[in-house]
Formats: sequence, C-alpha cells, structure tokens
Amino acid sequence: MKVLVLNGSPKGEYSITLQTVRYLEKKFVQCEFEVLHVGQRIKTLEQDFTKAKEQLEQADVLLFSYPVYTFIAPYQLHRFIELMKQNGVQVQGKFASQITTSKHFYDVTAHRYVMENAWDMGLKFVKGLSADMDDLLSEQGRSEAVKFWDYFLWCMKQDSFETIPLKQNIPNLVEATLPKETELVNGKDAIKEEETTGKEVVIVTDCRPENRALQGMIDRFRRVLDVPSRIVNISEYPFRGGCLGCFNCAVSGKCIYIDGFDEFLRQNIQGGAAIVYAFSIKDHSMGATFKLYDDRQFCNGHRTVTMGTPVGYLVDGHYSQEENLRMIIEGRSQVGGNFLAGVATNEQNTDRNIDCLAASLSYALTHQHTQPANFYGVGGMKIFRDLIYLMRGMMKADHKFYKAHGQYDFPQKKKGMVLKMYLVGMLLSNPKLKSKMGNQMNEGMIAPYRKVLDEE
Repeated sequence: MKVLVLNGSPKGEYSITLQTVRYLEKKFVQCEFEVLHVGQRIKTLEQDFTKAKEQLEQADVLLFSYPVYTFIAPYQLHRFIELMKQNGVQVQGKFASQITTSKHFYDVTAHRYVMENAWDMGLKFVKGLSADMDDLLSEQGRSEAVKFWDYFLWCMKQDSFETIPLKQNIPNLVEATLPKETELVNGKDAIKEEETTGKEVVIVTDCRPENRALQGMIDRFRRVLDVPSRIVNISEYPFRGGCLGCFNCAVSGKCIYIDGFDEFLRQNIQGGAAIVYAFSIKDHSMGATFKLYDDRQFCNGHRTVTMGTPVGYLVDGHYSQEENLRMIIEGRSQVGGNFLAGVATNEQNTDRNIDCLAASLSYALTHQHTQPANFYGVGGMKIFRDLIYLMRGMMKADHKFYKAHGQYDFPQKKKGMVLKMYLVGMLLSNPKLKSKMGNQMNEGMIAPYRKVLDEE
C-alpha cells in the first residue's frame, strides 16, 4: 500500500510532526510511505503542479501531516489544497487521514478544515491523530500513534469512514446596495471624512476588483458607519512567504523575512480603533491569502496586542453552512480579547446585516464595550499561559507581556482558596458535621453575593 504523506510543515524534514510519520514507517513495514514536502516547496508547486498531481493520483492513501498554525493548517498546506482543487486532481474514493502536532490549541478546527476539504475532493476520510509536540518522546505517545494507524488500516478493510453531513436550506446570496441619504447615520457619510484622527476603523480585506459582491458589502459598510474608515488590502502586500515557524521573532518581535510586514502590521492595522475583516469564503476558510496574513502575525508571538479592540466581519458566501469557520471566527475574537461586534453576510437581508454590524461596532467604540471571555477564550489562553510560562526563557517578549497583563493566573498560587477547600472537604466528608450544617453551606456560598447586592 502506497501512502503519500503531504508534509505541510515549512521545515521539511525538520518537521516535528513528520517524525511521527517516520516512526509509523518503521512500525508498519507493509506500508510504503512517500513524503511530498508541500510546505517547503509551495512556491515551486505553484509554478508546476504536474509531478505532484501524478503522485497524488498514483497513491493509494493520502496522509496530511502538519503543525497547527493559527486555528488551521499552515498557509503553505492551505495553498496546496487550493492547488489540488484548481488542478482537478482525481483522488475520489481514496482513503485519507491526518496527523498534527500542537499544544492542542484549536487543533479541532484544524482537523475539521482538512477533513471538509478532503470531502470536497471525494476522499474517504478517517479521523486523524492530534498529538502534543512531545508525545512521540513518551511510551504512551508512541503507543497512541501505533493505535491510530492500526485503526486506520482497519477502517480501510471495513470501508468505514466519516460521513459527510447533509447541507440543508442553503439561502440565496443577495448583493449589497449603496445606502440612500436617509439611511446614513445622522445624514453623515463617514467614507467622505478627509481628516484622519488615528482612530479609524481598519477594514482588512483580500478583495480583488472582480469580486463585486464583497466590494459592494465593503462600500455599503463604509457609508453607513458613523466613524471614518480605511481599507488595507492584503492581496496587494508583497509578502516574501508564509511563516516558517523559525521562532526568530520570539525574543525581538522581528520577522526573519525582510519584507517589512511586521512594522506594516503594527503601524497600519493594529493601531486602528476597530478592525473589520472582509473576505469571501473559499475552501471552508477565509482563503489562503488571509491564512498567510494570519500566520505572519506570529511576529507578535502569542501576545494579544489588540485586546480590547472591537472586531467585526463582512463575509461573502454561505456562512450559515460553515460551522467550523464560525467557530474559528468566534475563537479568534475570544482568544484575542476582542469584542465581536458581529458578522454581516450576504445570505438574505444583506443591507440590514451590514447596517447592524456598523451600528454595533459604533456602539462598542462609543461605550468602550467589552464582554467576558467564554470557554473559547478562557480555555485557549490557559493553554498559552502554561506554554509561555514553561518556555519563558526563550519566549522572553511573550513572558514579559503575560506578566504585565496578569495572565499568569495559576490556581495553585491561590493558597488561601486551596486551604479553604480542604476545610470544606473535611466538613463534607464527615456525615455528622454535614447533617448539623444544614443549609449553612449554601448560605455561606451566597453571602458575598448578597453583600454586593446590599451595597447597591
């Protein structure tokens, strides 16, 4: 059986994820593993996809191997999947799976993204292995890798794979229209403001001239918004390449690429009063250009440098059908500490959706509105908190930022609470004391809250 490994890491043979594949190669000698370094060779593949297409079509099995970058696969693999579709690769009916390494920060959305695109190409997909970066170094991690591949081979024999969910009630897309004068906020067309205050809403987009639907959404949004805005079109930026995962920026904050993007990002985007992302859905994501932009933001390390900044989205496409993308967008805002003012789509009621987003964003700016984090934000930051603390000797800039913003909120440091819970545990484990307490436990728990109410 010929397994074609699509190594999405820009590090090639130095990929940590690929080492798990190499381990499986030693354990399963009946399988022939061939590695295609798509992450390292993406620019070459963009020029000539002929050989890659042959390899894909001749393989019996496709195995996606990659580190998780910014909620999904690295830009390089993202782009490779686009090329597979553009070149009409015939892989229908083949079995496929994936192996990732990460610290389990939104690995679930990365896996879902690859699986959804595999379904698009007619692949029979088996759930993959999401490993910690250090798992292969432990006996348990190696055992889990072997069990994963045993299960995959069993699924092939049984012709068992993940079922594609049915799409229902797909709404029609409706183009946005320019507002009438009566629809403008206070009769004011914010797009015509000539003076810049440094507090404009920054609209980050990859919109191209031929994309009339997205451009129409942007035009209406700018005109109904009651504060000035400006556009940053990332499709026009001369990126030298995608993030290499080299950690050159871990200490200095400077990217190894000499294309000026780190400074451009900080000066032209992150200083805005609010940020609105405008894109067309492509391959179940924001598209490869946005993925390149997202990955290159790692020049900030794991620092939430725009926290407190409201964000919004203008989305061209069937957003209601993209559950995974919706999770990514909410997760991005939650982990970044940003109030998500809304997501305006062109699935029916387009003008109203855009107007509501503009009004919500204006309210957030006027009232400095924020909301507490939910599970997406709290869980994500706890993963980063532990990671940065462990690696603080290398990630010095991140460590300094986390200390300054009180993100090292380790529960084991709350010794008073720990001691209190020991005492409560002792009382609850004694039946006689517990019966005598009656309702005192509940009264004690609610007492601090009643105090707050009484002070109002």
